[in-house]
Amino acid sequence: MKIYTKTGDKGTTALFGGTRVPKDHIRIEAYGTIDELNSHIGLIRDQKIDPIHINLLIRIQDRLFTAGAQLATPPEKETLKNGKDRLNIPKVSETDIEQLERAIDFMDSQLPQMTHFVLPGGHPIVSYCHIARCVCRRAERLSVHLSHEDVVDELVIRYLNRLSDYLFVLARKLTSELGAEEVKWIPEKSE
Repeated sequence: MKIYTKTGDKGTTALFGGTRVPKDHIRIEAYGTIDELNSHIGLIRDQKIDPIHINLLIRIQDRLFTAGAQLATPPEKETLKNGKDRLNIPKVSETDIEQLERAIDFMDSQLPQMTHFVLPGGHPIVSYCHIARCVCRRAERLSVHLSHEDVVDELVIRYLNRLSDYLFVLARKLTSELGAEEVKWIPEKSE
């Protein structure tokens, strides 16, 4: 299989199922941002962190590939003529969302209660988490935008929403595990 096909040289690309759209189509932006997010999560996973975090990050990357595939498939192309699902993979599910919620709750139970917003940073690994969180929020916004124009599985949007929460709590947990300082955002007073 060749890496280059030359079919996109005029600024279009094919969705799963063959429909061609401009490369700046909102659907491409949505799943392209999920791909970007997946790369950022790979960067976090490649750091020296607890294997428990690494294992869940691998699972998250798998789910993000699935979410991207779901977004890359226009609703009218989801089902083959014989009635079978074109993707033939487990879609993002309520169980995936619950897995993130359990991880959030577990990490949060081990952290001091938040009294203020926190400034991103304190350690490079923590900063990677915050960057991934921001990219995740952008992927969520783009998926919501797409949902105003076409059908989007609401579980994909909910998963992205919960994933951004997970990445925030992971940043706080890694701050603690790495002995980094969590800097609270305390607005400066006006003079």
